[in-house]
Amino acid sequence: MKVQILPALQDNYMYLIIDEATQEAAIVDPVDPEAVTTAVQKNNIKLTKVLTTHHHWDHAGGNAKLLKNFPNLPVYGGDDRIEAINHKITHNDTFNIGNLSVKCLATPCHTRGHICYYVTAEKHPPSVFTGDTLFAGGCGRFFEGTADQMYKALVEILGSLPEETQVFCGHEYTANNLKFGLHVEPDNTTMQEKLDWSHAQRANNLPTVPSTIKDEKLTNPFMRVHEPSVMKHTKQNDPIQVMSYLRREKDNFKA
Repeated sequence: MKVQILPALQDNYMYLIIDEATQEAAIVDPVDPEAVTTAVQKNNIKLTKVLTTHHHWDHAGGNAKLLKNFPNLPVYGGDDRIEAINHKITHNDTFNIGNLSVKCLATPCHTRGHICYYVTAEKHPPSVFTGDTLFAGGCGRFFEGTADQMYKALVEILGSLPEETQVFCGHEYTANNLKFGLHVEPDNTTMQEKLDWSHAQRANNLPTVPSTIKDEKLTNPFMRVHEPSVMKHTKQNDPIQVMSYLRREKDNFKA
């Protein structure tokens, strides 16, 4: 299994998931169809699926155009508002990319129909493509959902994946997210180290993805809502209230 990171727009990421055994591939959120087509040709692979995390234009807006280059391509997603969707999926649905297994994880909150894709392969750490639900160091805004839903998505669903799972998120927001994280937990040295690393990566025009589930549990305040230090910052005792407080504070945070 190989994942090729394809930057798009100002700070989006598309991901080409390649099964090296069969040379079959899927693309996650192909907002820049030209870049996807070039990558497919360069890798000499067969594009067989489009995986859309949610309906927002900067994730789904390239689907129809991509289908002009690759007719009859299945477009997976959990929301009827997704451009060119022709394979509607729900929580725990499964399918394959060549020999790779994909499990769909419903994570409504940022949008009602948001899906994360959990991909497993033999002799390779698993990967999860989280769109705008989980970012490195942060999470998406609660546009169509509640703190309760984001808690379920981050802590119960994504938080229960194996800790070595690689996290491929939808945007390059890591440095700003970690600055907020340090505002919440100023004494979190792991967070500070990752922020320093993130600055170095970006200075060299390199991505800060993938992260891992283990890393997020150490550096992401939204996955640390049970931690006493985070609870103390928010002055809340209930993890869901902590989640709600953090999101409101982050929405107004100036790094």
